[in-house]
Amino acid sequence: MNISQLLDADYWSSLIASPWIAMLHLVDISLVVLLIYQLSKSLAGTKIMVLIRGVFLFLFAQIVASLLGLQTISWLMNQVITYGVIAAVVIFAPELRAILEKLGRTTQLFMGTSLSSEEVLVQSLLKSVAYMAPRKIGALIAIEGAQTIQEYASTGIGLHADISSELLINIFIPNTPLHDGAVIVRENKIAVACAYLPLSESAGISKEFGTRHRAAIGLSEVSDALVLIVSEETGSISIAQNGIFQHDLSKEELESLLRSKFILSPESSISWWQRLWRGK
Repeated sequence: MNISQLLDADYWSSLIASPWIAMLHLVDISLVVLLIYQLSKSLAGTKIMVLIRGVFLFLFAQIVASLLGLQTISWLMNQVITYGVIAAVVIFAPELRAILEKLGRTTQLFMGTSLSSEEVLVQSLLKSVAYMAPRKIGALIAIEGAQTIQEYASTGIGLHADISSELLINIFIPNTPLHDGAVIVRENKIAVACAYLPLSESAGISKEFGTRHRAAIGLSEVSDALVLIVSEETGSISIAQNGIFQHDLSKEELESLLRSKFILSPESSISWWQRLWRGK
């Protein structure tokens, strides 16, 4: 496939030479468009999306250079794209690993009704918050997204433990060694406790919110992590993500937000072909 072939009328007429061939190409194009759409949704808001935009810009520049006959620029674009892929794999290794793990989970088509790791995560968060909020036990929990927050995880104490509501509650019980600071959840496990998060410098934050809330907003401004806060003063539940702060959530609102973020489809007894159709 090259530019001259794309501009050849005979090539395009051959694609619709018969209804069967035309239908086959239509299905082929539809599948590619669907894959690109799903990939763009999963990459939205991540650092890799910036890389992909740059790649498309280079591809567009290469096409224009080829059409205009600018051989030197076209050659340079080819070199940048070729070696840029190698550099991208090294620079964005954590993000690529997270994406590949998500893709790997979509192959579990014949699973039964056992709880997924995402469902365990959501239930653990809900149960722990349901216990801590009425008792005004302050909590700060950051769930890492596609972007790594290792810089802040390195300030805490490593646990690498399976997530559970009991463990989360015990961490934030007042006057215990790990209660001060944030818990960071990575790959549905409690990676570290007692971590320090960057404080937001926004002047628009109300004075009623203390350091815990400012730390949550600060992390959401520099990463795609979802940060859950339980106020020590009022017991109110809040969430910060992508710089957006939602305060005083009910338990139902919190559950809806967590499920929409971490669970693609409800956990139920659905057939394998439904899982395949939904991409679960």
